[in-house]
Amino acid sequence: MADCVFCAIVARTVPAFVVADEEAGMAFLDTRPVFKGHVLVVPRPHIVQFAELPPPLLPGYFRLVQQLSEAVPAALNATGTFVAMNNLVSQSVPHLHTHVVPRTKGDGLRGFFWPRRKYAGDEEAAEIAGNIGKEFRRRGVTDSGRRE
Repeated sequence: MADCVFCAIVARTVPAFVVADEEAGMAFLDTRPVFKGHVLVVPRPHIVQFAELPPPLLPGYFRLVQQLSEAVPAALNATGTFVAMNNLVSQSVPHLHTHVVPRTKGDGLRGFFWPRRKYAGDEEAAEIAGNIGKEFRRRGVTDSGRRE
């Protein structure tokens, strides 16, 4: 869709700090992260809400989300992740996306109130995206979702 920023990121016409670019979808850093390393995972086609995601795309898309939920904490020395998806309500961009947020015990995140932070600059964002992407690739992930 021409006016969708996530479609433009997938098409590489809008820059983003890309973490993973796979057949099943693309993952990139949120520009207003809950915590640094907060990744958004989007399917390649323009899909607005979860109910519209075609069943054949479900396994690959959620395998990508699962793989990133492993790579994010490993790359950032976090304890785990918070994985979430808004469906129409609170969707700042009308394109289906899943949040993978690094978490550490005592990080202060409570319930669904997500205070937003900023990266110190593009250099810090690029470094964090690179670390997560490197961990994602180190784990031997292929487009089919299988480990090599």
